[in-house]
Amino acid sequence: MVDLEVMVNKLNTELGIRNFGADSSFKRFLPSAYDSINYDWESNFEKQFTELFNGLMIKGTRYINKVFLAVFPTDDVLKRFINEGKDGDLLFMHHPILMECGDPKGQWGRGFVPIKEEFIGQIKEKNLSVYTCHLPLDYHSELGTSLAIAKSLKAEVIDGFLPLDNLGDLILICSIHRTSTEELVSTLKELFDIPYVDFEGEKLRNIEKIAIVAGCGDKVEWMKEAASNGVQAYITGEIHCHIDSDYGKQKYKIMKEYALTTPMSLLGVSHSASEYLVKKTLLKDWLEHNFDVQTVLIPQEKWWL
Repeated sequence: MVDLEVMVNKLNTELGIRNFGADSSFKRFLPSAYDSINYDWESNFEKQFTELFNGLMIKGTRYINKVFLAVFPTDDVLKRFINEGKDGDLLFMHHPILMECGDPKGQWGRGFVPIKEEFIGQIKEKNLSVYTCHLPLDYHSELGTSLAIAKSLKAEVIDGFLPLDNLGDLILICSIHRTSTEELVSTLKELFDIPYVDFEGEKLRNIEKIAIVAGCGDKVEWMKEAASNGVQAYITGEIHCHIDSDYGKQKYKIMKEYALTTPMSLLGVSHSASEYLVKKTLLKDWLEHNFDVQTVLIPQEKWWL
């Protein structure tokens, strides 16, 4: 059993959430998502969270027995947490709102979607807590989302780009034991437990240098930067934007045009799966090492959504 305040303070310090200020993504997208359903998020979420958009979002009772680990607040994730969580238990997610990125072989997504008000109400009624951390986790030097992928692939980080205020690089460049596109696809499917890898670009026989960016790596300028650094395979959550909007369709068109000329293998493993890996490896181990607490993994029922 762990005191909630003790765990939150240690997480905040380790992840350095104050160093990042207001999260650049969710300070834009979270208010509009909750405003779209006329939900008074500023009154219903913890004050510091409404300023930083990271940290303790919903505060339950004082003592934690279990920490549930997930990425997106999908309906299936929240239902399981609410059903299994006991008074005081905590859900640690990467996102405070769902991001429907779309399925490359199925439906396109809606983009950012708020947690349903009924689920927030049930979480509060059961005195459960919710903690989320986005950008600080992506950049973390020891618990980073992309770093977890590199470690699982036994890749050595040799460089990176997209630094943020000396807090590290968002995109990691790594050396890897020689492999091929075909072998790498097989490895990624098994590692992320996904039915398929979204693929564009060249199929290569010899790959020894890769770039890794968990989440949305669907920016052509990032891909070009990786290629200019000699990267042969670019691994990310989303290589395409499949959000059903004018913005999403324009990004998809630009990416398809670039894919015709790229020298790299471009490999997408799904946004959520790419960020879940850190939860079931580095963060799970860190929590169990630092606290007398049981961790419970909540994988999504569908990784591509």
